[in-house]
Amino acid sequence: MKELVEVIAKALVENPDEVAVTESVKNDELVIELKVAPSDMGKVIGKQGRIAKAIRAVVKAAASREDKKVVVEIQ
Repeated sequence: MKELVEVIAKALVENPDEVAVTESVKNDELVIELKVAPSDMGKVIGKQGRIAKAIRAVVKAAASREDKKVVVEIQ
């Protein structure tokens, strides 16, 4: 899942070298934290959060194939 989020985020931003993705497990859920440069935050979130919702939807679809619960946090 981490690699999937990283590939999507790097394709969206202008500073792909500043994209950082970390994974952790909390309360039986896989938590993926995505950090990007402040100037790229708008590109990752999108208008009214549409791109962020799309990223979460893709990751949830991939996770459901493996019967996992995944939360994507964008920072």
